Amino acid sequence: MPPQPRIFLVGLMGAGKTTVGRSLAQRTGLRFVDSDHEIERRRGHSVSEIFAQDGETAFRELEQQVIDELTRLDGVVLATGGGAVLREPNRRALRERGTVVYLRAGPDELAHRMRNDRTRPLLRGADPRSRLRELFRQRDPLYRECAHFVIETGRPSPSMLSQLVLAQLELAGIVA
Repeated sequence: MPPQPRIFLVGLMGAGKTTVGRSLAQRTGLRFVDSDHEIERRRGHSVSEIFAQDGETAFRELEQQVIDELTRLDGVVLATGGGAVLREPNRRALRERGTVVYLRAGPDELAHRMRNDRTRPLLRGADPRSRLRELFRQRDPLYRECAHFVIETGRPSPSMLSQLVLAQLELAGIVA
């Protein structure tokens, strides 16, 4: 039996990776995994708490280990954390071990979506929109580097966005 597909979702926080990933897994019969949730499960703390207690570097070390493990699973839809692409070993593992879909959302759209979200450690501060613009400027080339497909998220519903991703994967013969 051929190996089951590995589909990896990348993009900035708030782009819809977890929501689309769950829907995509349900539609394809694949297992859904969220790397941030897996990190939280292993540590017993939220990503925000890990950032606050141990710092971003320690979080990124753990994230790299988790990404390495999760990208080896067959039959999975993996939603990665927004910063997973910051480390080259993560980008390489994602690109080489599965099909990477970049859910691309602009910083202004993300700021609108997350205007009431206080759980994102990288958005704490006086000007979250400006911070999102900076993150987008830094990370967009990294997402593109590892992506096989780029899907502009715009304003479709999560269900419609999931259907768009699924259609791309079906056209490419990655899922039936």
